[in-house]
Amino acid sequence: MSAAEARERLERGYRLENAYLGDVLVGCSTVRPAVDGAVTVIARVLPGFRRRGFGKALYERGLAHAREQGAEAVGTCVLAVNEDGLRFAGRHGFVEVERYVLDGGNDEWVDLRLGL
Repeated sequence: MSAAEARERLERGYRLENAYLGDVLVGCSTVRPAVDGAVTVIARVLPGFRRRGFGKALYERGLAHAREQGAEAVGTCVLAVNEDGLRFAGRHGFVEVERYVLDGGNDEWVDLRLGL
């Protein structure tokens, strides 16, 4: 994501956060503002740093922010090929609601939802 794209998302109310181990980037998160009462929380951890608690920390911070926004539900999206991400979401109570490919894309995405 370019700096201009990040600024544009911030202007739309997104909360963007990076996670570091010392000075090494290990992951990031995005919290999108509510649409129809549902806030989208996305936590990403680079493959070499998974299963160390970074995803959980990012997710919990994002979920807390969603609750502060008054979210009635939380959604997330995961690339279908990201089995670690899908397992993580399932362990945290998310259930699949839709699979799709974005216009002009090739990657399959999975939308999941968690009721609060």
